[in-house]
Amino acid sequence: MNIQEEIVKTIKQFDTIIIHRHQHPDPDAIGSQMGLANIIKESFPAKHVYCVGKQYAGFNWLGTVDEIADDVYKDALVMVLDTANQPRVDDARYTTGKKMIKIDHHPNDDQFGDLMWVKPEASSTSELIYDLYANSDDLKINAEAGRLLYAGIVGDTGRFKYPSTSAHTFAVAAGLAQLDFSTSDVNQIEDEIDLPLARLSAYVYQNLQILETGAGYIVLTNQILKDLDLGDESTSAVVPLPGKLKEIKDWAIFVQQKDESYRVRLRSKGPVINEIAKQFGGGGHPLASGAVAKDDAEIKQVVAAISDAAKNYKGVIA
Repeated sequence: MNIQEEIVKTIKQFDTIIIHRHQHPDPDAIGSQMGLANIIKESFPAKHVYCVGKQYAGFNWLGTVDEIADDVYKDALVMVLDTANQPRVDDARYTTGKKMIKIDHHPNDDQFGDLMWVKPEASSTSELIYDLYANSDDLKINAEAGRLLYAGIVGDTGRFKYPSTSAHTFAVAAGLAQLDFSTSDVNQIEDEIDLPLARLSAYVYQNLQILETGAGYIVLTNQILKDLDLGDESTSAVVPLPGKLKEIKDWAIFVQQKDESYRVRLRSKGPVINEIAKQFGGGGHPLASGAVAKDDAEIKQVVAAISDAAKNYKGVIA
């Protein structure tokens, strides 16, 4: 029995299933979470399936989370999706269920759960959820699940342009596109921005610091976000922007938090940056990671590290 068969077998054994994802979610985190929930409900209508975590207004189009009492976890199967390490799991109750399954596409540095299916070469966790469905005779998919998984794939592949996009990714997208939802609507929603985000995009391009090594960075303080009428959750839309500049090899976006520390979003066109992220309380993919900088001194350390990575990179930048 392979891991996918074990996961489906375990799902069938539980009447209550609670699905978690990571904090500060993106379309893949929510799309895989709610897409799986729809697949399970479609396949086993009698089961009680819940999605938990903080609700963000910007992602209302993907669905809303459930508010559940602590005792619901008592005999439940907990599934944690798209979350590399335990401190990033949204809703700390994930450890209180009867059994836990981890499904993820990040490097498996933090191994947790009774069952783990981790495939770093996959484009997204949403791609893995589709594979779970496609390789099982027990699971059914509906149009809403298809919409959610497609949204997750589009989000994590950067509209199918990141290196993790494979022939299989396109095959999965094609399979989803056969369901009764509008792929163009999903693409439009994920591509559009409002006026505050447009102003933030302009601010990023005007104030991005570009070093001679090919590293770039920008610091977004609480005051800047307040002036632009934005919150931390809105800044994810501008993370890819520096990568559009041909002069940039890797970059960091520092976003100040309420406690005045900084959330660090790291991206790269070639230099490996997840090892840098690990040095600063984070992790992720070789070309897309996150970390934390507690103050200006650590910001300088992160900038120095990505600058060294860019300087020493000998590969070809696409």
